[in-house]
Amino acid sequence: MLSLITLPSPRLFPTPSPSPPKTLNPKPSPPLSLHHHLRRHRSPARTATTVLRSHGLSSAPSPALSDASDPFDIGAGQGDDAKFDWYAQWYPVAPLCDLDKRAPHAKTVMGLDVVVWWDRAEGRWQVFDDRCPHRLAPLSEGRIDPRGRLQCVYHGWCFDGSGNCKYIPQAPSSGPQVHLNSKACAAVYPSVVQNKVLWFWPSTDPQYKDILEMKRPPYIEELDDPSYTCSMGIRELQYGYEVLIENLMDPAHVPYAHRGIMRTRRRVEPGRAEADREGGGPIDITITESSKSGFLANLEFGYFKFAAPCLFYGAGTISRSASSRNVQERLKRSLLIFMCIPVSPGRSRLIFVLQRNFAVWIELFFRRWMRHVGQNLILDSDHYLLHVEERKIAKVGFSNWFKACYVPTKSDAMVIAFRNWLRKYSNNQVDWGNMSSEQLPPTPPREQLMDRYWSHVVQCSSCRGGLKFLKALEFSLQVLSLALIGIVAAAGHSLTSATTRNSVVSAAVLCFVASRWLSHFIYKTFYFHDYNHAFK
Repeated sequence: MLSLITLPSPRLFPTPSPSPPKTLNPKPSPPLSLHHHLRRHRSPARTATTVLRSHGLSSAPSPALSDASDPFDIGAGQGDDAKFDWYAQWYPVAPLCDLDKRAPHAKTVMGLDVVVWWDRAEGRWQVFDDRCPHRLAPLSEGRIDPRGRLQCVYHGWCFDGSGNCKYIPQAPSSGPQVHLNSKACAAVYPSVVQNKVLWFWPSTDPQYKDILEMKRPPYIEELDDPSYTCSMGIRELQYGYEVLIENLMDPAHVPYAHRGIMRTRRRVEPGRAEADREGGGPIDITITESSKSGFLANLEFGYFKFAAPCLFYGAGTISRSASSRNVQERLKRSLLIFMCIPVSPGRSRLIFVLQRNFAVWIELFFRRWMRHVGQNLILDSDHYLLHVEERKIAKVGFSNWFKACYVPTKSDAMVIAFRNWLRKYSNNQVDWGNMSSEQLPPTPPREQLMDRYWSHVVQCSSCRGGLKFLKALEFSLQVLSLALIGIVAAAGHSLTSATTRNSVVSAAVLCFVASRWLSHFIYKTFYFHDYNHAFK
Protein backbone atom coordinates (compact mmCIF):
# COMPACT_ATOMS: atom_id res chain seq x y z
CA MET A 1 0.00 0.00 0.00
CA LEU A 2 2.58 2.59 1.07
CA SER A 3 4.98 2.78 -1.85
CA LEU A 4 5.16 -0.97 -2.21
CA ILE A 5 5.35 -0.70 -5.95
CA THR A 6 8.42 1.56 -5.86
CA LEU A 7 10.79 -0.93 -4.26
CA PRO A 8 13.48 -2.26 -6.56
CA SER A 9 14.87 -5.72 -6.14
CA PRO A 10 16.71 -6.25 -2.85
CA ARG A 11 19.12 -9.01 -2.02
CA LEU A 12 17.95 -10.04 1.41
CA PHE A 13 16.01 -9.29 4.57
CA PRO A 14 17.54 -8.33 7.86
CA THR A 15 17.04 -11.09 10.38
CA PRO A 16 15.01 -10.87 13.59
CA SER A 17 16.39 -11.03 17.08
CA PRO A 18 18.78 -13.72 18.22
CA SER A 19 18.65 -15.47 21.56
CA PRO A 20 17.16 -13.14 24.21
CA PRO A 21 19.23 -11.38 26.86
CA LYS A 22 18.50 -11.48 30.55
CA THR A 23 17.28 -7.95 31.24
CA LEU A 24 14.17 -6.03 30.25
CA ASN A 25 15.49 -3.15 28.21
CA PRO A 26 18.80 -4.14 26.70
CA LYS A 27 19.61 -3.89 23.04
CA PRO A 28 19.72 -7.45 21.75
CA SER A 29 22.95 -8.75 20.36
CA PRO A 30 23.13 -7.66 16.72
CA PRO A 31 21.66 -10.07 14.18
CA LEU A 32 23.13 -10.58 10.75
CA SER A 33 22.54 -7.34 8.89
CA LEU A 34 21.48 -6.81 5.31
CA HIS A 35 25.03 -5.74 4.48
CA HIS A 36 26.40 -8.98 5.95
CA HIS A 37 24.07 -11.13 3.82
CA LEU A 38 24.84 -9.18 0.70
CA ARG A 39 28.51 -10.03 0.98
CA ARG A 40 27.84 -13.73 1.45
CA HIS A 41 24.95 -14.50 -0.89
CA ARG A 42 24.48 -13.79 -4.55
CA SER A 43 21.63 -16.09 -5.55
CA PRO A 44 18.13 -14.80 -4.64
CA ALA A 45 16.80 -18.35 -4.31
CA ARG A 46 19.56 -19.38 -1.94
CA THR A 47 19.11 -16.17 0.00
CA ALA A 48 15.41 -16.76 0.61
CA THR A 49 15.99 -20.24 2.01
CA THR A 50 18.85 -19.11 4.22
CA VAL A 51 16.95 -16.23 5.77
CA LEU A 52 13.87 -18.35 6.47
CA ARG A 53 15.97 -20.85 8.38
CA SER A 54 17.39 -18.01 10.42
CA HIS A 55 13.82 -16.93 11.21
CA GLY A 56 12.94 -20.36 12.47
CA LEU A 57 10.77 -21.19 9.46
CA SER A 58 10.88 -24.45 7.61
CA SER A 59 13.11 -24.72 4.57
CA ALA A 60 10.84 -27.22 2.85
CA PRO A 61 9.93 -25.82 -0.57
CA SER A 62 6.43 -24.48 -1.10
CA PRO A 63 4.88 -24.71 -4.55
CA ALA A 64 4.71 -21.47 -6.50
CA LEU A 65 1.29 -20.28 -7.55
CA SER A 66 0.41 -21.66 -10.95
CA ASP A 67 -2.48 -23.31 -12.75
CA ALA A 68 -1.25 -26.70 -11.64
CA SER A 69 -0.59 -25.82 -7.99
CA ASP A 70 -3.07 -26.21 -5.16
CA PRO A 71 -3.65 -22.76 -3.68
CA PHE A 72 -4.77 -24.33 -0.41
CA ASP A 73 -1.42 -26.06 0.14
CA ILE A 74 0.67 -23.74 2.27
CA GLY A 75 3.44 -26.18 2.94
CA ALA A 76 2.41 -29.73 3.60
CA GLY A 77 4.71 -31.95 5.57
CA GLN A 78 6.23 -29.14 7.60
CA GLY A 79 5.25 -30.72 10.89
CA ASP A 80 3.82 -27.52 12.45
CA ASP A 81 0.10 -28.25 12.31
CA ALA A 82 -0.58 -26.85 15.79
CA LYS A 83 -2.84 -23.81 15.85
CA PHE A 84 -1.33 -20.36 16.13
CA ASP A 85 -1.58 -18.99 19.68
CA TRP A 86 -2.55 -15.32 19.34
CA TYR A 87 -2.06 -14.68 23.05
CA ALA A 88 1.50 -16.02 23.15
CA GLN A 89 3.01 -13.28 20.95
CA TRP A 90 4.54 -9.85 21.40
CA TYR A 91 2.45 -6.98 20.00
CA PRO A 92 3.60 -3.46 19.09
CA VAL A 93 1.72 -0.75 20.95
CA ALA A 94 3.08 2.59 19.70
CA PRO A 95 6.26 4.29 18.42
CA LEU A 96 8.21 5.95 21.22
CA CYS A 97 8.29 9.23 19.29
CA ASP A 98 4.51 9.54 19.72
CA LEU A 99 4.32 8.79 23.45
CA ASP A 100 4.21 11.71 25.88
CA LYS A 101 5.89 10.95 29.21
CA ARG A 102 3.71 13.50 30.98
CA ALA A 103 0.42 11.64 30.52
CA PRO A 104 -1.01 8.10 30.34
CA HIS A 105 -2.14 6.79 26.93
CA ALA A 106 -5.10 4.53 26.17
CA LYS A 107 -4.58 1.75 23.59
CA THR A 108 -6.48 -1.36 22.54
CA VAL A 109 -4.73 -4.47 21.21
CA MET A 110 -6.34 -7.87 20.64
CA GLY A 111 -9.48 -6.56 22.32
CA LEU A 112 -7.51 -5.74 25.47
CA ASP A 113 -7.77 -2.16 26.80
CA VAL A 114 -4.38 -1.11 28.11
CA VAL A 115 -2.85 2.08 29.50
CA VAL A 116 0.73 3.09 28.65
CA TRP A 117 2.59 5.40 31.03
CA TRP A 118 6.12 6.51 31.86
CA ASP A 119 7.44 5.19 35.17
CA ARG A 120 9.94 7.79 36.40
CA ALA A 121 11.12 5.61 39.25
CA GLU A 122 12.10 2.73 36.95
CA GLY A 123 12.93 4.90 33.94
CA ARG A 124 10.82 2.83 31.55
CA TRP A 125 7.42 2.58 29.90
CA GLN A 126 4.80 0.46 31.65
CA VAL A 127 1.71 -1.23 30.22
CA PHE A 128 -1.21 -1.83 32.63
CA ASP A 129 -4.71 -3.16 32.28
CA ASP A 130 -6.77 -0.01 31.73
CA ARG A 131 -8.95 -0.28 34.80
CA CYS A 132 -8.57 0.71 38.41
CA PRO A 133 -9.14 -2.20 40.83
CA HIS A 134 -11.34 0.06 42.96
CA ARG A 135 -14.37 0.69 40.70
CA LEU A 136 -12.92 -0.24 37.27
CA ALA A 137 -12.53 3.37 36.09
CA PRO A 138 -10.09 3.75 33.15
CA LEU A 139 -6.59 4.54 34.38
CA SER A 140 -5.84 6.10 30.98
CA GLU A 141 -8.03 9.04 32.02
CA GLY A 142 -5.73 9.59 34.99
CA ARG A 143 -2.50 11.49 35.45
CA ILE A 144 1.08 11.07 36.59
CA ASP A 145 1.26 12.39 40.17
CA PRO A 146 4.18 14.53 41.49
CA ARG A 147 5.91 11.37 42.74
CA GLY A 148 5.83 9.79 39.26
CA ARG A 149 3.07 7.28 40.06
CA LEU A 150 0.01 6.50 37.96
CA GLN A 151 -3.00 8.11 39.62
CA CYS A 152 -6.62 7.20 39.00
CA VAL A 153 -8.53 10.49 38.83
CA TYR A 154 -11.80 8.95 40.00
CA HIS A 155 -10.77 8.54 43.64
CA GLY A 156 -7.02 9.28 43.64
CA TRP A 157 -5.61 5.77 44.08
CA CYS A 158 -1.92 5.69 43.09
CA PHE A 159 0.12 2.81 41.63
CA ASP A 160 3.83 2.22 41.13
CA GLY A 161 5.46 0.53 38.13
CA SER A 162 4.91 -2.95 39.59
CA GLY A 163 1.16 -2.34 39.90
CA ASN A 164 1.27 -2.05 43.69
CA CYS A 165 -1.17 0.39 45.19
CA LYS A 166 0.88 2.98 47.10
CA TYR A 167 -1.81 5.34 48.31
CA ILE A 168 -5.58 5.29 48.98
CA PRO A 169 -6.72 8.75 50.12
CA GLN A 170 -9.93 7.44 51.66
CA ALA A 171 -8.12 4.97 53.96
CA PRO A 172 -7.22 6.49 57.36
CA SER A 173 -3.51 6.30 58.18
CA SER A 174 -4.28 4.85 61.61
CA GLY A 175 -6.47 2.08 60.21
CA PRO A 176 -5.72 -1.17 58.36
CA GLN A 177 -3.19 -0.92 55.53
CA VAL A 178 -5.79 -1.79 52.91
CA HIS A 179 -3.57 -0.59 50.06
CA LEU A 180 -1.31 -3.60 50.72
CA ASN A 181 -4.07 -6.05 49.84
CA SER A 182 -3.43 -7.87 46.56
CA LYS A 183 -6.91 -6.84 45.39
CA ALA A 184 -5.72 -3.22 45.39
CA CYS A 185 -3.03 -3.93 42.77
CA ALA A 186 -3.30 -2.93 39.11
CA ALA A 187 -2.72 -5.67 36.53
CA VAL A 188 0.63 -5.33 34.74
CA TYR A 189 1.53 -6.60 31.26
CA PRO A 190 5.14 -7.50 30.38
CA SER A 191 6.56 -4.83 28.07
CA VAL A 192 9.80 -3.93 26.32
CA VAL A 193 11.16 -1.19 24.09
CA GLN A 194 12.73 -2.50 20.90
CA ASN A 195 13.45 -0.82 17.56
CA LYS A 196 12.06 2.50 18.87
CA VAL A 197 8.67 0.83 19.43
CA LEU A 198 6.96 -0.22 22.67
CA TRP A 199 5.82 -3.87 22.67
CA PHE A 200 3.72 -5.78 25.18
CA TRP A 201 2.79 -9.40 25.97
CA PRO A 202 -1.01 -9.83 26.19
CA SER A 203 -1.21 -11.64 29.53
CA THR A 204 -1.03 -10.36 33.11
CA ASP A 205 -0.52 -13.88 34.46
CA PRO A 206 2.54 -13.82 36.79
CA GLN A 207 4.02 -16.84 34.99
CA TYR A 208 4.78 -14.51 32.04
CA LYS A 209 6.59 -11.91 34.12
CA ASP A 210 9.96 -12.98 32.69
CA ILE A 211 8.71 -13.97 29.24
CA LEU A 212 11.35 -11.71 27.69
CA GLU A 213 14.02 -14.19 28.71
CA MET A 214 12.33 -16.88 26.60
CA LYS A 215 10.91 -14.95 23.66
CA ARG A 216 11.55 -11.49 22.23
CA PRO A 217 9.73 -9.39 19.62
CA PRO A 218 11.14 -9.65 16.09
CA TYR A 219 14.21 -7.44 15.74
CA ILE A 220 15.21 -5.44 12.65
CA GLU A 221 18.77 -4.16 12.86
CA GLU A 222 18.32 -1.33 10.36
CA LEU A 223 15.77 0.37 12.65
CA ASP A 224 18.60 1.03 15.11
CA ASP A 225 21.15 1.90 12.44
CA PRO A 226 21.90 5.68 12.45
CA SER A 227 22.95 5.56 8.79
CA TYR A 228 19.27 5.01 7.86
CA THR A 229 16.46 7.53 7.94
CA CYS A 230 13.61 6.44 10.17
CA SER A 231 10.23 8.06 9.51
CA MET A 232 7.49 6.45 11.60
CA GLY A 233 3.73 6.91 11.56
CA ILE A 234 0.65 5.43 13.20
CA ARG A 235 -2.97 5.26 12.04
CA GLU A 236 -6.19 3.75 13.39
CA LEU A 237 -8.23 2.08 10.64
CA GLN A 238 -11.91 1.21 10.42
CA TYR A 239 -11.34 -2.24 8.97
CA GLY A 240 -9.91 -5.39 10.46
CA TYR A 241 -6.43 -6.85 10.75
CA GLU A 242 -6.99 -9.46 8.04
CA VAL A 243 -8.01 -6.92 5.40
CA LEU A 244 -5.16 -4.59 6.41
CA ILE A 245 -2.53 -7.32 6.02
CA GLU A 246 -3.73 -8.59 2.67
CA ASN A 247 -4.04 -5.05 1.29
CA LEU A 248 -0.39 -4.35 2.13
CA MET A 249 0.55 -7.63 0.46
CA ASP A 250 -1.15 -6.62 -2.78
CA PRO A 251 1.08 -4.42 -5.01
CA ALA A 252 -1.26 -4.84 -7.99
CA HIS A 253 -3.87 -2.47 -6.52
CA VAL A 254 -1.50 0.50 -6.25
CA PRO A 255 -1.89 2.11 -9.73
CA TYR A 256 -5.68 1.84 -9.47
CA ALA A 257 -6.69 2.48 -5.84
CA HIS A 258 -4.01 5.19 -5.40
CA ARG A 259 -4.20 6.77 -8.83
CA GLY A 260 -2.98 10.37 -8.83
CA ILE A 261 -1.26 9.95 -5.45
CA MET A 262 1.53 7.43 -5.88
CA ARG A 263 4.14 7.39 -8.58
CA THR A 264 4.28 3.92 -10.14
CA ARG A 265 6.26 2.27 -12.90
CA ARG A 266 4.19 1.71 -16.01
CA ARG A 267 4.21 -1.97 -16.89
CA VAL A 268 4.49 -2.74 -20.58
CA GLU A 269 3.95 -6.37 -21.56
CA PRO A 270 5.32 -7.22 -25.03
CA GLY A 271 2.62 -8.42 -27.40
CA ARG A 272 -0.27 -7.25 -25.20
CA ALA A 273 -3.03 -5.85 -27.38
CA GLU A 274 -4.63 -3.67 -24.71
CA ALA A 275 -3.11 -1.48 -22.00
CA ASP A 276 -4.92 0.85 -19.60
CA ARG A 277 -3.98 4.38 -18.64
CA GLU A 278 -3.06 3.37 -15.07
CA GLY A 279 -0.25 1.16 -16.33
CA GLY A 280 -1.06 -2.01 -14.40
CA GLY A 281 0.20 -5.37 -15.55
CA PRO A 282 1.31 -8.85 -14.49
CA ILE A 283 3.42 -9.08 -11.33
CA ASP A 284 5.46 -12.20 -10.75
CA ILE A 285 5.24 -13.17 -7.05
CA THR A 286 6.46 -16.50 -5.71
CA ILE A 287 6.10 -17.79 -2.16
CA THR A 288 9.48 -19.39 -1.52
CA GLU A 289 9.04 -20.48 2.12
CA SER A 290 6.11 -20.81 4.52
CA SER A 291 5.30 -22.15 7.98
CA LYS A 292 3.31 -21.26 11.07
CA SER A 293 5.79 -18.44 11.73
CA GLY A 294 4.98 -16.75 8.42
CA PHE A 295 6.29 -16.80 4.86
CA LEU A 296 8.80 -15.24 2.49
CA ALA A 297 7.85 -13.90 -0.94
CA ASN A 298 10.06 -13.27 -3.96
CA LEU A 299 8.81 -10.36 -6.09
CA GLU A 300 10.27 -9.08 -9.33
CA PHE A 301 11.06 -5.79 -7.56
CA GLY A 302 11.88 -7.04 -4.08
CA TYR A 303 11.54 -9.52 -1.26
CA PHE A 304 8.93 -9.33 1.46
CA LYS A 305 8.49 -11.30 4.65
CA PHE A 306 5.45 -11.89 6.83
CA ALA A 307 6.52 -12.62 10.43
CA ALA A 308 3.30 -13.63 12.18
CA PRO A 309 1.28 -12.07 13.49
CA CYS A 310 2.13 -8.38 13.07
CA LEU A 311 5.23 -7.76 11.01
CA PHE A 312 5.33 -7.40 7.22
CA TYR A 313 8.47 -5.88 5.77
CA GLY A 314 10.81 -5.79 2.81
CA ALA A 315 14.19 -4.45 1.76
CA GLY A 316 15.49 -3.17 -1.56
CA THR A 317 18.77 -2.32 -3.26
CA ILE A 318 18.34 0.76 -5.42
CA SER A 319 21.72 1.25 -7.07
CA ARG A 320 25.31 0.19 -7.01
CA SER A 321 28.36 2.41 -7.46
CA ALA A 322 31.18 0.59 -9.20
CA SER A 323 33.75 3.11 -7.98
CA SER A 324 33.31 2.17 -4.32
CA ARG A 325 35.31 -0.71 -2.88
CA ASN A 326 33.11 -1.00 0.18
CA VAL A 327 30.00 -3.13 -0.38
CA GLN A 328 28.03 -1.12 2.16
CA GLU A 329 28.86 2.11 0.33
CA ARG A 330 28.03 0.62 -3.08
CA LEU A 331 24.49 -0.36 -2.10
CA LYS A 332 21.68 2.12 -1.68
CA ARG A 333 18.96 0.35 0.25
CA SER A 334 15.36 1.09 1.13
CA LEU A 335 13.27 -0.65 3.75
CA LEU A 336 9.50 -0.74 4.24
CA ILE A 337 8.21 -1.95 7.60
CA PHE A 338 4.55 -2.42 8.48
CA MET A 339 3.37 -3.42 11.95
CA CYS A 340 -0.24 -4.52 11.64
CA ILE A 341 -2.05 -4.61 14.98
CA PRO A 342 -5.39 -6.35 15.57
CA VAL A 343 -7.42 -3.94 17.72
CA SER A 344 -10.88 -5.53 17.73
CA PRO A 345 -13.17 -7.12 15.10
CA GLY A 346 -13.46 -4.60 12.28
CA ARG A 347 -10.70 -2.33 13.60
CA SER A 348 -6.92 -2.33 13.25
CA ARG A 349 -3.89 -0.13 13.79
CA LEU A 350 -0.95 0.37 11.46
CA ILE A 351 2.54 1.46 12.45
CA PHE A 352 4.53 2.17 9.30
CA VAL A 353 8.23 2.90 8.91
CA LEU A 354 10.01 4.10 5.77
CA GLN A 355 13.79 3.82 5.78
CA ARG A 356 16.68 4.42 3.39
CA ASN A 357 20.44 4.81 3.71
CA PHE A 358 20.86 7.43 0.97
CA ALA A 359 19.91 11.13 0.64
CA VAL A 360 19.61 11.23 4.42
CA TRP A 361 20.24 14.99 4.40
CA ILE A 362 16.77 15.56 2.93
CA GLU A 363 15.25 14.69 6.31
CA LEU A 364 16.77 17.87 7.75
CA PHE A 365 14.34 19.94 5.67
CA PHE A 366 11.13 18.00 6.30
CA ARG A 367 9.19 17.57 9.51
CA ARG A 368 7.61 14.19 10.06
CA TRP A 369 4.10 15.63 9.75
CA MET A 370 4.91 16.85 6.24
CA ARG A 371 5.50 13.27 5.13
CA HIS A 372 2.33 12.14 6.89
CA VAL A 373 0.27 14.42 4.64
CA GLY A 374 0.86 12.18 1.62
CA GLN A 375 0.96 8.94 3.61
CA ASN A 376 -2.44 9.60 5.17
CA LEU A 377 -3.85 10.42 1.76
CA ILE A 378 -2.68 7.03 0.52
CA LEU A 379 -4.38 5.31 3.45
CA ASP A 380 -7.57 7.30 2.91
CA SER A 381 -7.79 6.59 -0.82
CA ASP A 382 -8.77 2.96 -0.26
CA HIS A 383 -10.10 3.21 3.32
CA TYR A 384 -13.79 3.18 2.40
CA LEU A 385 -13.18 0.52 -0.23
CA LEU A 386 -11.62 -1.87 2.29
CA HIS A 387 -14.19 -1.13 4.98
CA VAL A 388 -17.02 -2.18 2.65
CA GLU A 389 -15.04 -5.14 1.30
CA GLU A 390 -14.62 -6.55 4.81
CA ARG A 391 -18.36 -6.47 5.40
CA LYS A 392 -18.98 -8.32 2.16
CA ILE A 393 -16.47 -10.98 3.23
CA ALA A 394 -18.23 -11.26 6.59
CA LYS A 395 -21.56 -11.82 4.83
CA VAL A 396 -20.28 -14.79 2.86
CA GLY A 397 -18.36 -16.09 5.88
CA PHE A 398 -14.65 -15.87 6.68
CA SER A 399 -14.22 -19.58 5.98
CA ASN A 400 -15.62 -19.11 2.46
CA TRP A 401 -13.01 -16.61 1.31
CA PHE A 402 -11.55 -18.92 -1.35
CA LYS A 403 -15.02 -19.78 -2.64
CA ALA A 404 -16.14 -16.17 -2.85
CA CYS A 405 -12.94 -14.63 -4.26
CA TYR A 406 -11.47 -15.45 -7.68
CA VAL A 407 -7.70 -15.01 -7.51
CA PRO A 408 -6.19 -16.58 -10.68
CA THR A 409 -3.00 -14.51 -11.15
CA LYS A 410 0.42 -14.50 -9.55
CA SER A 411 -0.07 -10.93 -8.37
CA ASP A 412 -2.36 -12.34 -5.64
CA ALA A 413 0.19 -14.89 -4.41
CA MET A 414 0.96 -13.14 -1.11
CA VAL A 415 -2.73 -12.57 -0.41
CA ILE A 416 -3.40 -16.26 -1.05
CA ALA A 417 -0.46 -17.26 1.14
CA PHE A 418 -1.78 -15.13 4.00
CA ARG A 419 -5.31 -16.50 3.68
CA ASN A 420 -3.84 -20.00 3.57
CA TRP A 421 -1.83 -19.27 6.71
CA LEU A 422 -4.96 -17.95 8.41
CA ARG A 423 -6.99 -20.99 7.32
CA LYS A 424 -4.42 -23.57 8.35
CA TYR A 425 -3.30 -22.13 11.66
CA SER A 426 -6.16 -19.96 12.91
CA ASN A 427 -9.52 -21.14 11.57
CA ASN A 428 -9.63 -18.31 8.97
CA GLN A 429 -9.65 -15.45 11.49
CA VAL A 430 -8.03 -13.86 14.52
CA ASP A 431 -8.74 -15.60 17.81
CA TRP A 432 -10.59 -12.89 19.74
CA GLY A 433 -11.15 -15.03 22.80
CA ASN A 434 -14.55 -14.22 24.30
CA MET A 435 -15.25 -11.50 21.73
CA SER A 436 -17.48 -12.28 18.79
CA SER A 437 -16.12 -11.60 15.30
CA GLU A 438 -19.37 -12.45 13.52
CA GLN A 439 -20.93 -9.01 13.96
CA LEU A 440 -18.75 -6.16 12.69
CA PRO A 441 -19.37 -2.56 13.84
CA PRO A 442 -21.90 -0.67 11.68
CA THR A 443 -20.59 1.57 8.92
CA PRO A 444 -20.35 5.17 10.18
CA PRO A 445 -20.80 8.27 7.98
CA ARG A 446 -17.99 8.76 5.50
CA GLU A 447 -16.59 11.79 7.36
CA GLN A 448 -16.33 9.73 10.54
CA LEU A 449 -15.02 6.62 8.78
CA MET A 450 -12.15 8.53 7.15
CA ASP A 451 -11.55 10.93 10.02
CA ARG A 452 -7.88 11.84 10.41
CA TYR A 453 -7.90 13.82 13.62
CA TRP A 454 -8.85 11.06 16.07
CA SER A 455 -7.37 8.22 14.03
CA HIS A 456 -3.97 9.85 13.57
CA VAL A 457 -3.36 13.45 14.63
CA VAL A 458 -4.08 13.04 18.36
CA GLN A 459 -1.73 10.02 18.40
CA CYS A 460 1.10 11.63 16.40
CA SER A 461 3.31 14.12 18.24
CA SER A 462 4.60 15.62 15.00
CA CYS A 463 1.16 16.18 13.47
CA ARG A 464 -0.14 17.70 16.71
CA GLY A 465 2.75 20.15 16.57
CA GLY A 466 2.19 20.84 12.87
CA LEU A 467 -1.53 21.49 13.43
CA LYS A 468 -0.79 23.87 16.30
CA PHE A 469 1.74 25.80 14.19
CA LEU A 470 -0.53 26.10 11.15
CA LYS A 471 -3.51 27.22 13.24
CA ALA A 472 -1.33 29.90 14.83
CA LEU A 473 -0.19 30.98 11.36
CA GLU A 474 -3.81 31.13 10.13
CA PHE A 475 -4.79 33.30 13.08
CA SER A 476 -1.79 35.56 12.55
CA LEU A 477 -2.71 36.10 8.89
CA GLN A 478 -6.27 37.05 9.87
CA VAL A 479 -5.04 39.49 12.51
CA LEU A 480 -2.54 41.01 10.07
CA SER A 481 -5.27 41.41 7.45
CA LEU A 482 -7.52 43.26 9.90
CA ALA A 483 -4.62 45.36 11.15
CA LEU A 484 -3.73 46.50 7.64
CA ILE A 485 -7.34 47.43 6.88
CA GLY A 486 -7.45 49.32 10.17
CA ILE A 487 -4.32 51.25 9.26
CA VAL A 488 -5.83 52.33 5.96
CA ALA A 489 -9.10 53.36 7.62
CA ALA A 490 -7.37 55.29 10.41
CA ALA A 491 -4.90 57.04 8.15
CA GLY A 492 -7.47 58.11 5.58
CA HIS A 493 -6.00 60.63 3.15
CA SER A 494 -2.92 61.13 5.29
CA LEU A 495 -1.14 58.30 3.48
CA THR A 496 1.41 59.76 1.11
CA SER A 497 -0.05 58.38 -2.10
CA ALA A 498 -2.76 56.27 -3.64
CA THR A 499 -0.11 53.72 -4.54
CA THR A 500 0.73 53.25 -0.86
CA ARG A 501 -2.94 52.85 0.07
CA ASN A 502 -3.49 50.32 -2.71
CA SER A 503 -0.40 48.37 -1.66
CA VAL A 504 -1.59 48.13 1.96
CA VAL A 505 -5.09 47.10 0.90
CA SER A 506 -3.66 44.50 -1.50
CA ALA A 507 -1.49 43.09 1.30
CA ALA A 508 -4.55 42.86 3.55
CA VAL A 509 -6.51 41.02 0.87
CA LEU A 510 -3.62 38.62 0.23
CA CYS A 511 -3.32 37.87 3.97
CA PHE A 512 -7.05 37.16 4.16
CA VAL A 513 -7.00 34.90 1.08
CA ALA A 514 -3.94 33.08 2.42
CA SER A 515 -5.68 32.50 5.75
CA ARG A 516 -8.75 31.06 3.96
CA TRP A 517 -6.57 28.77 1.84
CA LEU A 518 -4.65 27.69 4.93
CA SER A 519 -7.91 26.94 6.75
CA HIS A 520 -8.96 24.66 3.88
CA PHE A 521 -5.51 22.99 3.85
CA ILE A 522 -5.68 22.38 7.62
CA TYR A 523 -9.10 20.76 7.33
CA LYS A 524 -8.12 18.45 4.45
CA THR A 525 -4.76 17.57 6.03
CA PHE A 526 -5.64 17.06 9.68
CA TYR A 527 -9.38 16.36 9.78
CA PHE A 528 -11.00 14.89 6.66
CA HIS A 529 -10.00 14.40 3.04
CA ASP A 530 -12.37 12.50 0.78
CA TYR A 531 -11.22 10.59 -2.29
CA ASN A 532 -13.48 10.10 -5.31
CA HIS A 533 -12.06 7.37 -7.56
CA ALA A 534 -14.39 8.22 -10.45
CA PHE A 535 -12.69 11.56 -11.06
CA LYS A 536 -9.05 10.48 -10.69
